[in-house]
Amino acid sequence: MNIIVSACLLGVDCRYCGDNCKNEGILELRKEHNLIPVCPEQLGGLPTPRVPSERKGDYIVGKDGTDVTEAFRKGAKQTLCISELYRCETAILKKNSPSCGFGIIYDGTFLGNKVEGNGVTAELLANKGIRIFNEDTYTELIR
Repeated sequence: MNIIVSACLLGVDCRYCGDNCKNEGILELRKEHNLIPVCPEQLGGLPTPRVPSERKGDYIVGKDGTDVTEAFRKGAKQTLCISELYRCETAILKKNSPSCGFGIIYDGTFLGNKVEGNGVTAELLANKGIRIFNEDTYTELIR
């Protein structure tokens, strides 16, 4: 099975702060599946490192007040294109992210508070029927 995976979970230094969230358990999946790394923020043209961003309604705003919604939307569309190219029906995405979070994301206040909601990429993929997991729930995938 081909699986879209947030590149940061595979050890790629692409997070807003320039580091990663490497997850050895997710990397183990490569023994039985093809893991397709994506970083929607980079695919949308944002640099690494970059100003942290959070979702406020339909907009993505940087901590400095910059509207980065279009870059996030572009990255989401590029990620969908990749998932279609590789016929991915499943994704493992970084939780809480304004791109990849699914079910719970940061609330847009930059105070560490979380609310129900989805990141731009997770929302687009889910709307296209792709199953979304994160670093805490991916083990449900292998059951």
